[in-house]
Amino acid sequence: MTVELNDLVADLKRRMEGALESLKRDFSGLRSGRASPNLLEPVRVEVYGSVVPLSQVGSIAVPEARMLTVSVWDRSAVGAVEKAIRDSGLGLNPAADGQTVRVPIPQLTEERRVELAKAAARYAENARIAVRGVRRDGMDKAKSFEKKSEISQDDLKGWSDSIQKLTDDYISKVDTLLSEKERDIKQV
Repeated sequence: MTVELNDLVADLKRRMEGALESLKRDFSGLRSGRASPNLLEPVRVEVYGSVVPLSQVGSIAVPEARMLTVSVWDRSAVGAVEKAIRDSGLGLNPAADGQTVRVPIPQLTEERRVELAKAAARYAENARIAVRGVRRDGMDKAKSFEKKSEISQDDLKGWSDSIQKLTDDYISKVDTLLSEKERDIKQV
């Protein structure tokens, strides 16, 4: 049985890409000074006897830079949507207007910006840890192939170098995403 470096690298790349996508999702929930529908993504609403994502009870729109609106499909759920947004811990104060819930996005304070930057750094560190975990799995797999004499020690060295280069590339992508998010958060 011949073992292919390309197969191993493709699998590691797919898993590292997953860590990057998870980081992007985490960052989308962090509030910068502008309104974004992603801001309300983590909000869960208690309606019809169960807890559902906000996107399942209404549509979210951005009519202006500092305002979100939620068009609630069922008039009886408007109060629950308003309460869910208020209790979400996002620091938002929604106001119902018929079947529409208006959510003004307040100006971020300097203290809140620092908190958000720290949260972004924590998310980035978790992504780096995930990428390094994938690297460790890849290195272990390569070493097991060498132990079974499926690859030579020279091949193992080459594989290790390839895996490390891939890891460095993904760590660099995480750092780039973090610096972009920090710049976005600190922009007044």
